[in-house]
Amino acid sequence: MSAAGLDGLRALPWIALAGPTASGKTALALDLAEHLAARGLPAEIVSVDSALVYRGMDIGTAKPTAQERARAPHHLLDLIAPTQAYSAAQFVADAQAAMARIRERGALPLLVGGTMLYFKALIDGLDDMPPSVPPLRADIEAQAAEQGWAFMHGELAKVDPVTAARLAPLDAQRISRALEVYRASGRPISSFHREKKAKAPEGPFFSLEPENRSWLHERINLRFEQMLQAGLVAEVEALRARGDLNIELPSMRCVGYRQVWEALDAGLSGAPLRRQVLETGSAATRQLAKRQLTWLRSMPWRISIACDAAQPLQALISRVA
Repeated sequence: MSAAGLDGLRALPWIALAGPTASGKTALALDLAEHLAARGLPAEIVSVDSALVYRGMDIGTAKPTAQERARAPHHLLDLIAPTQAYSAAQFVADAQAAMARIRERGALPLLVGGTMLYFKALIDGLDDMPPSVPPLRADIEAQAAEQGWAFMHGELAKVDPVTAARLAPLDAQRISRALEVYRASGRPISSFHREKKAKAPEGPFFSLEPENRSWLHERINLRFEQMLQAGLVAEVEALRARGDLNIELPSMRCVGYRQVWEALDAGLSGAPLRRQVLETGSAATRQLAKRQLTWLRSMPWRISIACDAAQPLQALISRVA
């Protein structure tokens, strides 16, 4: 890397590395951070992941290990208890504060993760939409308690098919918010998103995308098996034993945690539980990856990197430098 190239990197506000779950973001970000540090530019990783903010949720979120955190400083991990909620607005505030501190140290922030809503909020800014109306939200949640979130997803599809198409049928938090906005304003939440013209990011935005979708599916299945072997069921059992969590909390709706919780509610244990969770958890993770790729492919300014290529790091370095 030339001095001019290094100076150009120092001037960047950040480098982003996004991608679907199991696409290799963590490993590639660590390799990139070490590559930059070896050339005189320290880099620190800022997590862009809505699940990694929860304390006590390590296995099912694939949280970076102590060894991985030792290779490069990490930020926005273990911020809140699983009883709490974490918004895109809070992420933007926390990420901007973390990046300011990183820049003050003369290091380069690496934004790494797969929560596309957080990337959008950071790049485009937050949408100016109606504030929460507690009575409306209570009515929506009461209706959902009677008829289920899949039914509420169908109700959302009638008034805001654009938003319904990008939400999972059991994404209670976002379905509730979308219905609340519609009932408060008479307008679909997607109309507020459209009013804000999408901006190209200030820093380079790299997107890990497989050329062969089956490669990603195989990695998802393998990673879920590894999570089960590492103790995912015991982790969820410990969370249930706390007594202050339930399956409708945002934390327990994270992929993997919901599937284990439901299997335990069904009275499964041992091998039958593992078989069901492997099937349902892998399927839910594949759906999540599909939604993440849909988000990414709607970003015309992204720089695509084939995550199933032989040497994705070299491809990334050639575009960074």
